[in-house]
Amino acid sequence: MEDRRRMDYRVQRQILDEGEVDELAHKDNSHSPFSERVKKSVRCSGPRLKKALFSTVPILSWLPRYPFKEYAVGDLISGISVGIMQLPQGMAYALLASVPPIFGLYSSFYPVLIYFIFGTSKHISLGTYAVMSVMIGGVTERLAPDSDFMTWDNVTNATLIDTVARDAERVRVAAAVTFMSGIFQILLGVVQFGFVVTYLSEPLVRGYTTAAAIHVIVSQLKYSFGISPDRYSGPLSLIYTVIEICYLLPKTNIGTLVVTLVAILGLFLAKELNAYLSKKIPVPIPTELIAIIIATIVSWQVDLSGKYGIDVVGEIPSGLQPPVFPDVKLFAPVIGDAFALSVVGYGIAISLGRIFALKYGYKVDSNQELVALGLSNSIGGIFQCFAISCSMSRSLVQESSGGKTQVAGALSAVVILFITLWIGTLFEDLPKAVLAAIIHVNLQGMLKQFMDIFSLWKSSKIDMMIWIATFILTLLLNPDLGLAASIAFSMLTVIFRTQLPKYSILGRLEDTDIYKPLDGYSKVMELPGILIFRSSATLYFANAEMYQEALGKKSGIDITKILSAKKKLEAKRIRHEKKVAKKAKKEQKINGVNMEQHDNEEPEDIAVIHVDPEPNPSLPQAIILDLSPVNFLDTVGVKTIRNIRRDYGEIGIEVVLAACQPGVVDNLEAGGFFNEKVTKSCLFSTIHDAVLYCKSARSRNQREDDKEELPATHF
Repeated sequence: MEDRRRMDYRVQRQILDEGEVDELAHKDNSHSPFSERVKKSVRCSGPRLKKALFSTVPILSWLPRYPFKEYAVGDLISGISVGIMQLPQGMAYALLASVPPIFGLYSSFYPVLIYFIFGTSKHISLGTYAVMSVMIGGVTERLAPDSDFMTWDNVTNATLIDTVARDAERVRVAAAVTFMSGIFQILLGVVQFGFVVTYLSEPLVRGYTTAAAIHVIVSQLKYSFGISPDRYSGPLSLIYTVIEICYLLPKTNIGTLVVTLVAILGLFLAKELNAYLSKKIPVPIPTELIAIIIATIVSWQVDLSGKYGIDVVGEIPSGLQPPVFPDVKLFAPVIGDAFALSVVGYGIAISLGRIFALKYGYKVDSNQELVALGLSNSIGGIFQCFAISCSMSRSLVQESSGGKTQVAGALSAVVILFITLWIGTLFEDLPKAVLAAIIHVNLQGMLKQFMDIFSLWKSSKIDMMIWIATFILTLLLNPDLGLAASIAFSMLTVIFRTQLPKYSILGRLEDTDIYKPLDGYSKVMELPGILIFRSSATLYFANAEMYQEALGKKSGIDITKILSAKKKLEAKRIRHEKKVAKKAKKEQKINGVNMEQHDNEEPEDIAVIHVDPEPNPSLPQAIILDLSPVNFLDTVGVKTIRNIRRDYGEIGIEVVLAACQPGVVDNLEAGGFFNEKVTKSCLFSTIHDAVLYCKSARSRNQREDDKEELPATHF
């Protein structure tokens, strides 16, 4: 630090305004015609075609160079480990989506293979995800409610639900919304709309997933207590569901509750053991797989369903389903839900993908990720899958167990295929309460995100407000409407921050060309006769009026009052001169004096207002507007700067602009700021250039004033 302080530098050059800089730097003002740019974009060549093919189908670029000896073993172990995790999670999350468990396994197979071909992230584990599943469940239960499948049983004289027809319809609804979400993702990827994820800030995503975890937990309470609450949809449905569950608690199936508590306790202890042994064993213990195996064996041997009325998974068909195009009639009712799914799924996947890419030094193409997820969902929808994204827990297992590339994901799909074809039917006696317990335990990581509130309180209260607002909105409005409302609230905070920027007067650090706010640095000195004004936000229609008001407040100049007083004085002078001239004319007429004799004489009684040679010392002689934080100007912003320059110029204060970005200069040109009188000579690339110009102009004016003798203002 001391060595750096001892080093100094000197630059000797002329004061340069923006026009002179453009001339010295040979600014290129030529613009290619639109037709020429279109031709260039569609022009095809061999290298360009190869690049486009490799970027669209990434497997063609990395698989031929796959280092088999270095990566094969790690990817194999990782693929098997993740595939084992996919089995219980796929079946459990299928319950969240309100479809039979086998379709959770399908969703862990087809989309994963598609992503293996088109995806660019090497470490994320694609498949079923709790938040996506609960969003799908909201759609399926809304469009295929139990009430639509009620039948009368003449034997028992009771109303029963046709679960076969209901489940078939819910599968069709899930496939339709999944297909549409995939189409949305493909379209967004094709038009290079990957930046849309920037509107999903980290506090928003974490608040949203925490609220979604509450939705997931509430949706699984019916399996944990063995009750059948009515299904509610729309805003406040979570509140109504909780009230309904509380009302039905006296009807709890004790056997189901015991199974749930035992499973949760066992899974929790097993996960703690896994965390303790994580540094001692290379692969985590498959606690969830062990849990469903033990639960299935106990349920089969004891006959939990027959003796205690505990709900079990039921029939699991072996083999794969033939492809069926989704029902077109269902597209219109699910279009809003599909768009929400596409944005949420992509936001979660790209956020996690970028974390791993940054850690291991490779790049994730955001637009290609949209296309890859879109193809996974759209093709998966044809094979009766429901919408997928990546799971944090599975991705961490894939990374920690040695996974290096997308091959690990493909191998996990092979494991799911083996289970689906041959051993899936063995889990027909698995209690649904165990699957609900798996979901409850897996969500503990999301519930820990409540601690974000305390850390955000210390770092950024605005981000804390976004987190809390997102959580509450998602909780009350459901995940689909909650997401839209949360994004709107997040955007409003940005608008409010641009409307309430920090305005500063800058001073110069002695013997340097560095300028800092006066109210934040004790060693920064104000320049006599020169006022440097800066706003921390860009200048546009929403804060243009406040910009002018802040300039007046910081400078102490009430420009409106001064201009009004000047106009009144001017009007008074004109009236007085007219009155005196009229009086003189009348007297001359009475005395019979020839007016022509006095044409070149100044009437003795006419008041002449002269300019004060000494300007008001309380006013600055120049104002520099530091526009370095401004990244664009709209027409209102251009008009504001033009008005400031005109108004302050009328009272003898020169206004110049400094540190304008090239785009801002273009906005000024397009907005008609420059004309014959106003040129780029009032724009300077740096604040220091503007300060030196103002000083030289003041010295020049002082020399000119010394040559003239002007009488003081008098009447």
